[in-house]
Amino acid sequence: MTVPTLSSALRALGPQMRAMRFHGPGKLSLDTLPVPDPQAGELRLRPLAVGICGTDAHIFHGEFPASAPRVLGHEFSASVEAVGSGVKGFREGDFVTVQPNMYCGACRYCRLGREHLCPEMRAYGVHMDGGFAEATVVMARAVYLLPSGLDPRIGSLAEPLACCIHGMDLLALQSGSRVLVIGAGLIGLMLTRLARLAGAGLIVSSEPNAQRRTNALAFGADQAWDPNAPNWREALDGATGALGFDAVIDAVGSSGTFEQAVALAARGGRILVFGVAPMEATAKIRPYDIFQRELTVVGSFVNPYTHERSVHLLPQMGLEKLRIDAFPLAQFREAFEAQANSTAAAKVEVLPQM
Repeated sequence: MTVPTLSSALRALGPQMRAMRFHGPGKLSLDTLPVPDPQAGELRLRPLAVGICGTDAHIFHGEFPASAPRVLGHEFSASVEAVGSGVKGFREGDFVTVQPNMYCGACRYCRLGREHLCPEMRAYGVHMDGGFAEATVVMARAVYLLPSGLDPRIGSLAEPLACCIHGMDLLALQSGSRVLVIGAGLIGLMLTRLARLAGAGLIVSSEPNAQRRTNALAFGADQAWDPNAPNWREALDGATGALGFDAVIDAVGSSGTFEQAVALAARGGRILVFGVAPMEATAKIRPYDIFQRELTVVGSFVNPYTHERSVHLLPQMGLEKLRIDAFPLAQFREAFEAQANSTAAAKVEVLPQM
């Protein structure tokens, strides 16, 4: 897929555009809305490819807070359609990605340089209109240029990759470490690739889906095992001499996988909680295990100051090898169903200009 050349596509719509909006739990619709005009400091974008994130699914099911009515979609690549007054560094036709999170800039966390922990954080596609539309307006300071010639479907993955980079920063992986990655969906594959680039000595993937295990090996894992197999634990113990893993990454987000991560960490090991578990989920962990084995448990949330690095790293990730299923905007329902049910595709995206 190539970046569409700038045309009169939006202008042909007149003042109207199509947008997929969230109207409350279980309620999505394709609405006709006015084409927004950029104000000072803003850009109007034509979203080209928009990923359906687990957060979008949680919003749809009422499991994650979002304002309604709202245009969802926070993972997207786009073309600049119009430039608001006072904006520098962008021009019509630029190929871009959006860092969706905006902060108050005045709270204690913002002033400590930890803006992503801002209690007033707002995100495009959650609290402000996002990418599931033929046009959207965002602050120019949230926009980053993408390499020309990059497939827009790959460009939309800059946001999840930026989140993975933040997680790896927190994990502080040392060269030669033994790493276990639980889950080999898109996020697990990104984290596997980043662990390999960081110099991991051994990477083992734990994933029930056979195709995803194959993907994990292609993205840098040395071994990939099915956690439902009767010899799974024996295989993992064999990989480390029953000493455990120096770093364990939970890229799934469930009570069970978190419990596995703690059980499989080596003494002095570090555990990265990356996958998003349901808010009501709880896990059975013995505090003594963390104390006696001197474990470090690290949570990772969004992508503070990592989007720029993601843009530069994106072409090196090999993501073009993955299956990405894409749907026109009018088929958003089929896209959400595919996101919920498909195990063949690494990512499901919507193409708003189709």
